Amino acid sequence: MCTYGKKAMKLCRFGEIDLIMRDGSTLVFIEVRMRTNEMFGGAAASITPAKQAKLLRTARHYLSGLNSEPLCRFDALLLSGANGQAIEWIKNAFGE
Repeated sequence: MCTYGKKAMKLCRFGEIDLIMRDGSTLVFIEVRMRTNEMFGGAAASITPAKQAKLLRTARHYLSGLNSEPLCRFDALLLSGANGQAIEWIKNAFGE
């Protein structure tokens, strides 16, 4: 899927982005979540509207440092199970 240009843990005053990658000409911001049980709703449920807003602010800050703004999307990489053996990748998990 995402072929090159990965950066891990982009930090700024607004928060952090776990992975920034490219899928063709699209810049992909990826939130990685792991939950060992579904007691509190699982990995997907942990990406709350507040967390999404924080990720959007952080991505905007990152994009402000680029010469031109590429097409972007937000994906979620969800790991579940005792050792994170169940993996689900959700493209376009959220956005503006």
